[in-house]
Amino acid sequence: MAVKRNTWQREAVREALDSREGFVSAQGLHQGLRDAGSPIGLATVYRALADLATVGEADSLQSPDGESLYRACASTGHHHHLICRKCGLTVEIEATEVEQWARRTASEHGFTEAQHIVDIFGYCAQCSRAITTA
Repeated sequence: MAVKRNTWQREAVREALDSREGFVSAQGLHQGLRDAGSPIGLATVYRALADLATVGEADSLQSPDGESLYRACASTGHHHHLICRKCGLTVEIEATEVEQWARRTASEHGFTEAQHIVDIFGYCAQCSRAITTA
């Protein structure tokens, strides 16, 4: 894989992502950059986010609605998330059983070098309390 050159646009996207809590869409990040006076284009934000996700500097996932969301990666290597559907709280989790299941299932069907993405969406304790008391 070719090494991507660090441009001011990529650095701006990285800094904007680092300054946010939780996951954000490319459109949301772009709007925040534009609101701060950046002339960066939406297509550039998409490219920069994809590059950051490819090199492991950003987590990427699909929301339950199918939208791609990103956040600055808090850890290295393969991992999974618990994500609150209301407030966006994200907890990185280990899922040994999922890893074993994925390898076994791939192998049973003759697949090699299989990859997977597992993210669990629900309501965090605080949002759950707010929902039940509403």
